[in-house]
Amino acid sequence: MPEVSVILPAYHAEQTIHAAVRSILGQTFSDLELIVVDDGSTDRTVDVLRGIDDRRLNLVTSPHQGVVAASNRAMEMARGSLIARMDADDVAHPQRLAKQRDYILAHQLDAVGCQVRIVDRLGQPCESMRRYERWINEETLTGESIAAFRFVELPLVNPTILARRRYFELGFRDTDQPEDYDLMLRAAADGMRFGKVPEVLFDWIDHPGRSTRTDARYSEDAFAKCRRKHLSAGPLREVAQVDLWGVGQTGKPWLRWLQSQGVTVRQGYEVNIRKVGLKIHGVPIVHADTLVPADGTPLIIAVGAESARRVILPQLASQGYVAGRDAWFVA
Repeated sequence: MPEVSVILPAYHAEQTIHAAVRSILGQTFSDLELIVVDDGSTDRTVDVLRGIDDRRLNLVTSPHQGVVAASNRAMEMARGSLIARMDADDVAHPQRLAKQRDYILAHQLDAVGCQVRIVDRLGQPCESMRRYERWINEETLTGESIAAFRFVELPLVNPTILARRRYFELGFRDTDQPEDYDLMLRAAADGMRFGKVPEVLFDWIDHPGRSTRTDARYSEDAFAKCRRKHLSAGPLREVAQVDLWGVGQTGKPWLRWLQSQGVTVRQGYEVNIRKVGLKIHGVPIVHADTLVPADGTPLIIAVGAESARRVILPQLASQGYVAGRDAWFVA
């Protein structure tokens, strides 16, 4: 029985699948199996895979049903106590699995990711993804920050995840929303604990044909729908009143949405002095320096600037808030 099972759904990946598979089979941690489910590819993906001679590689072919069905089928076949995701167009660094395996066991976590390098197919940094890369690598490194920022974006890059079986046994769901984000938020609601190895152990390769660029379930609207659904079902379940930090470009849509859900916004916090003293959609706006001590009222923080989030975190702590428990950042 391998300790780690790696599940890899593949579809029309003839140009990248060899490098992806070799990066897993070439890991310094060798007690693994790699389950590749080809999702009905009509290019040479299967031919490339059949040309790889390694007893740890288990190739399964199936009619085209999509990434959710392929991932779930691979999960059903996995035998390891730990399960890792991998994508067909990425490259894992040689020590990825060894370091993630040691980290998840040492810290008694349920799922871990790692820092990433986002590059194009030529190995050059993707300038358009620099902000997201910084967020993954700098702002969401700890379990506490992952909990606090989970309603901003998926804080663990999906193909970097290594988790205990019970995480993946929740199953990916085939909806109009990102299946990886939906799974992570359900796992968080179930009380699972997350972490991240503070090392770059993965090359996330961005290109125009990547599903995150072409599939509607990974659009901004789909992510927004997913985070609001889980916020309603989790931290805001049966909540009648919240406070809102930020009523600018990011915050106003959240203000309108909260009110549409029947949630009263008690007050809004702002650093923009021109808004202080006003009422916006009936909500009184006060300066952020007057943040009241935590009193059980959830605080939703809707600010987009990276620098602002770094300033807000210590202010929350000074007033008794615990980000991820009674205060959540949103985007």
